[in-house]
Amino acid sequence: MPLRNRVLPTGQIVADPARGTFTGNRGILVDRNGHMTNRQWALKAWITCVLEFRGRRRPIAQPRTWTELFFLDEAVAFSAGHRPCAYCRRGDYNRFKAHWGGLKSVEMDRILHAERLLGREKRLHPARLQDLPDGAFVMHRDQPMLIKGDVLLPYAPNGYLPPLPRADGPTQALTPPSLIEILRAGYRPQLHLTAAPAPPG
Repeated sequence: MPLRNRVLPTGQIVADPARGTFTGNRGILVDRNGHMTNRQWALKAWITCVLEFRGRRRPIAQPRTWTELFFLDEAVAFSAGHRPCAYCRRGDYNRFKAHWGGLKSVEMDRILHAERLLGREKRLHPARLQDLPDGAFVMHRDQPMLIKGDVLLPYAPNGYLPPLPRADGPTQALTPPSLIEILRAGYRPQLHLTAAPAPPG
């Protein structure tokens, strides 16, 4: 039975057997017996980490330490409001920080925390489809979708579904505004292989 540790573009944590390409955390989300609590976060520092780092291994969902969460890809992590880890992803973090004008991580986390939540719910941000950069997520037709070029890619836990045309019009951005600006400034999130265009037939 899968653990409840998979993060959706909406920021929700669910149980799903699909594998992610990134891990990360929001602090300690399990009880002393290792059972996942109903908490959605314990720290304002929501980070995204690599799955493998210097050969280290650790059991999943240990008590008294950070709780592993998993993402389909980095665009999903951005949509949920996570940033790159400064330890295991130093190069990505430095590029991210440079696009944010060298802001300190504690200040990034404070801003992102205000942008990603409205009380206990995901904060949505009014936008227009044509104004958003590649790598941003929107809630379109009641479904999270990734913007990529001229198409929208509907999200599923195990990968992106066939593309839909991207027409202009009002929408609700899932990706927080500060991270949209990071994308607009040139940061390229690492995407799941299903986001790649199909090879010519």
